[in-house]
Amino acid sequence: MKQICRLLIAVAMTGIIVNVNGQIKVDLKKKVETQVNRRANQAADKAINKGLDAAEQGIKDAVTKDDKGEAKPEAAQGTGPENKQAAAAGNTSGTPAAQEQTQLQAYSKYDFIPGEKVIFYDDFSQDNVGDFPALWNTNGSAEVVTTNLFPGKWMRFVMNQCVWTDELLALPENYTIEFDVIPIGGLEGEGMSGWHMRLMQAKNAKAWDGGSAPGQGGFHFQVEYFGRPGYNTWFQGEQCSPAKLSGFVEGDQLKQKINQKYHIAIWVQKSRIRLYQDQNKIVDLPKAFPTGCVKPDRLRFESGALMLSNLRIAVGAPDMRNKLITEGKLVTYGIYFDVNKDVVKPESYGTLKEISNILNEVPDVKVKIVGHTDNDGADPANLDLSKRRAASVKTELVKSFGVNGDRLETDGMGESQPVAPNDTPANKALNRRVEFIKM
Repeated sequence: MKQICRLLIAVAMTGIIVNVNGQIKVDLKKKVETQVNRRANQAADKAINKGLDAAEQGIKDAVTKDDKGEAKPEAAQGTGPENKQAAAAGNTSGTPAAQEQTQLQAYSKYDFIPGEKVIFYDDFSQDNVGDFPALWNTNGSAEVVTTNLFPGKWMRFVMNQCVWTDELLALPENYTIEFDVIPIGGLEGEGMSGWHMRLMQAKNAKAWDGGSAPGQGGFHFQVEYFGRPGYNTWFQGEQCSPAKLSGFVEGDQLKQKINQKYHIAIWVQKSRIRLYQDQNKIVDLPKAFPTGCVKPDRLRFESGALMLSNLRIAVGAPDMRNKLITEGKLVTYGIYFDVNKDVVKPESYGTLKEISNILNEVPDVKVKIVGHTDNDGADPANLDLSKRRAASVKTELVKSFGVNGDRLETDGMGESQPVAPNDTPANKALNRRVEFIKM
């Protein structure tokens, strides 16, 4: 690597323009001078060094020779549709390595259990790439994109304005909110730009709600340009002024990084708000919403550079013990898989732990685990996927939670037993489920 750096500097000092693979001409002298100046900036030294290392590795990879001595670019540097989509999705700092599948046990302290009844869901599957998503509104701009690093469709925005749920949300006292985010560069250059989310009460359904403390009040979660999470509450009216809260989440391991995916889960129980970033509970405010101050009805994202997907709002904590032991059937939406995958995602830990507690406390009960899908894709593929997902759930219950595998059978029904029409993202989410049937 040091030899490559010396070579680049030597070439740059001669003012030569190099053509890499006959495709892109780079003025190395100008590039090196720019990077040297940036390295002199002590505050940004760490981030720039990391970027330089990635750039140097990219150059090294670009001129890797094959067996015939010819230049052989890596697949990640291709020009196919998936690579163009990644660039359109804000991949401005090079192609990062795809994140490895996080192990379930990493979430051993994760106690989040999602609500049972879905009241809002959007994975942008109904929207065309390049369009603004149908269930949202904005005073700026956003578009639906895809990326070769993460499956599905994403809403991408890079702006100082806002996007918000168009219709007001009918939220009760207890509910959960989940979504996936990928911070991207672009608002202030190629580095991390940060992002903001507000769970708020709008003035009315059509209100734009501008200003630094919009609407009637709510809970604000932010990620700063250098990745540190923070939060605050705000309320309109003197009776709520003493209840305002604010703070930051310290620790380098909790700072978000550009072009990495994070799962955010929010659990609201009357006045209490808990917020999880991946496996970590980073906010827990027992009196975030004092009685009579605010009743949230809108979700809003603003002022940053972000890709967002898989947003799910649900109500009603499931009474798992009663449904499984007394009623004989438990339907859960808290076991997650990536699109067309059968690997149980680690954010399923809270749900699986609760189910395993019930099974281990009642050792004579036998259960059949049945997977179900929506109708996207071919019937045989969906049937096979549902069977494999059910088998994966059994494996995790046995391996990670000590449930006796002899008590568990598995099966899959594919798309053959829908509980809702497959006509909207929310209804499709209802059909993607795992059932536990007492035998």
